[in-house]
Amino acid sequence: MPLHSLLYIVHYELCIIKIMAKIKTIGVLTSGGDSPGMNAAIRAVTRAAISHEFNVKGIYRGYRGLVENEIVDFHAEDVSNIIHRGGTILRTARCKEFTTPEGRKKAYDNICKHGIDALVVIGGDGTLTGAKQFASEFDIPIVGIPGTIDNDLYGTDHTIGYDTALNTIMWCVDRIRDTANSHERLFFIEVMGREASFLALYGAIAGGAEAAIVPEISLEQDQLAQLIEHGFRTTKKSSIVLVAENPVTGGAMQLAERVRKEYPQYDVRVTILGHLQRGGSPTAQDRILASRMGATAIEALVEGQRNVMIGDDDEQMIYVPFSKAIKYEKAIDRHLLETIARLSK
Repeated sequence: MPLHSLLYIVHYELCIIKIMAKIKTIGVLTSGGDSPGMNAAIRAVTRAAISHEFNVKGIYRGYRGLVENEIVDFHAEDVSNIIHRGGTILRTARCKEFTTPEGRKKAYDNICKHGIDALVVIGGDGTLTGAKQFASEFDIPIVGIPGTIDNDLYGTDHTIGYDTALNTIMWCVDRIRDTANSHERLFFIEVMGREASFLALYGAIAGGAEAAIVPEISLEQDQLAQLIEHGFRTTKKSSIVLVAENPVTGGAMQLAERVRKEYPQYDVRVTILGHLQRGGSPTAQDRILASRMGATAIEALVEGQRNVMIGDDDEQMIYVPFSKAIKYEKAIDRHLLETIARLSK
């Protein structure tokens, strides 16, 4: 081996030893909306940290737990038999106090009190935004894991919980189709997603729906009129349309009311899936993704990374700066709307 390569390896290993000597205790929390697979991520973070001989602190109820000092020791047995469970054993909560400088100072004081040297935070856009601000004010390494059913974070192909939610939507659509066919009805099924339409778009394809109404397109055209006035339901007695919950689309209830007034020939019904999409045992894909991301989060800290989110880029784990993950919009593939239209004829 060339001398310069050997020197580089020695230097790298010395840096790792120095970083590990500085970090002794890692805190882990879940924040924002829960998503299936969060427990698998908690398990992976805890056990990967212990394998590196770090101490682990579990922080209950997200940032509120940091502010209110809900922090406990975590051991390997604390995360036994949780990989299959939905929700989060650490609980989650909103925390207005953490949005204030005084609240974040209280959180930092509690971190110091417990000897926490680094944080792993699991959650969505709001969680990472809070982490970015906290890290900018206090010198503590933070690594984020994207846990949200919305799949709306830039820099990762998939977020933890998205696949499970998508399968839940598909399961529901399959059952609603039975009654839609029996009664020859038009069903609007409203799904979650906030500003992102991945659940509506891919749920429509997976469920064989006739259309997906999403905010990205509703800003440009009247999707309902386009659907009904241009060959909608030409060969079918019943139809299912997935609607992304969003003020721009109007939501399923508002769309159904429009149909009753403007197209009274249709017998229309509405199903709002709501929080049903967040629950349930995570799929194999979400368990694997959460486990890989949790282990990679600890590797990131060992390597001296800070203020990054773990991303999934074509099955490879990558580091995405918080500034990119929360700043840039993750766009949908608009061509998939054309695919849905073609397959619904």
